[in-house]
Amino acid sequence: MSLAIRELPRSDRPRERLLDLGSHALSTAELLAIVVGSGGRGRSAISVGQDVLASAQGSLRRLASRPVAELTSHIGVGRARAVVIHAALELGRRMAAESRDEATPIRSPRDVVAIFAPRLEDLPVEEFHVAVLDAQHRLERDITITRGILNSSLVHPREVFREAIAERAAAIILVHNHPSGDPAPSLDDKTITEQLVAAGRLLDIPVHDHVIVGRGRYTSFAEAGLL
Repeated sequence: MSLAIRELPRSDRPRERLLDLGSHALSTAELLAIVVGSGGRGRSAISVGQDVLASAQGSLRRLASRPVAELTSHIGVGRARAVVIHAALELGRRMAAESRDEATPIRSPRDVVAIFAPRLEDLPVEEFHVAVLDAQHRLERDITITRGILNSSLVHPREVFREAIAERAAAIILVHNHPSGDPAPSLDDKTITEQLVAAGRLLDIPVHDHVIVGRGRYTSFAEAGLL
């Protein structure tokens, strides 16, 4: 049986350590302990945080990809705490996405990956996004079109270009992820891209690229000569 956090010396309590030393001084397990809040069944929040982190081999990215139901398999983690963990990880992901200067033009597929990979590369399902660009190639808006299985019947030009027209987009970039980690384009990916490129020509809103995000890798249709 581990000691409850309140029974530990102040110098060993995560919340007090954060107040005294700053969040950077805490281990990942200690930060998770603060998110979890309290332990259960004779286990401290620190022990719960250590177990949760160990189940993902110490990787927050792997942890973020685990469904809520899987996190509840840990002793001391109910549905409410699992939801809080997911919310905290999503906040971190969104903060990483904001780290790029929004005024910086998108000049290459690597710029696209830098913006979208922190959010997409570890998702358990596919998401299809449209990056709306202004006349200086800056990201004006990120629009999520679909979440789930990606096919040509779900990604319709009407849904893609309705928002782009409303935003007076100068151009768009298509972005989606492959949960398998392999960014090689599928037949559906190619079909969808052909349809949207053709629609963009008619509407005078060019599709500059379609970037598929994998795990640590990407495929750019523009780079590969597939547009």
